[in-house]
Amino acid sequence: MSRLIDLTGRKFGRLTVLERVPSDKKGHARWECLCDCGRKNTVLSTHLVRGMIQSCGNHKAENLTTHGESRTKLYGVWVSIKQRCENPNATGYENYGGRGIRVCDEWEKADIFLKWALENGYQDGLQIDRIENDGDYTPENCRWVTKKTNLNNKRQCVFIELNGKCHTIAEWARLTGIPYNTIANRLKSGKAPEEILKTK
Repeated sequence: MSRLIDLTGRKFGRLTVLERVPSDKKGHARWECLCDCGRKNTVLSTHLVRGMIQSCGNHKAENLTTHGESRTKLYGVWVSIKQRCENPNATGYENYGGRGIRVCDEWEKADIFLKWALENGYQDGLQIDRIENDGDYTPENCRWVTKKTNLNNKRQCVFIELNGKCHTIAEWARLTGIPYNTIANRLKSGKAPEEILKTK
């Protein structure tokens, strides 16, 4: 049986959790929350921790269902950013919020993020990328790039230099035709660059 995490005092968007209230008919945990506007409402635990509900619903900026945006890929990008920066239980939190990466105050409102994205090159298939990997999610530090570019810009990227040329593992795999995992395993075993990138 899973252990219920106490959300009392936690903040999710505009909502501050006040106290646990009786579960719904299906046994789902619920919490009474206070919105920044002063209104109270009851929210399921899963809706809070997954970023599905961020306010009492009285804010047009947050209530994107009325805009038809809540099911779009771009809205999902915003939710993912918020989760990995603000939810300790989210996958990848240790690499973002856990090491101090934050979402700027401006982007706490989803509609402002959506407007920025559409005005700054967002297209389906592109990913959001922080130019400075130790910087926050801000308009000045973010751009839209292909998956390949994003992978090469990750903090975990390892560079290998050979004959004056320096590339990431992914780039060397593309240039040499050697599988990515083969290069990674050779590097892990301590081989020299000449051996790591040997094609035969």
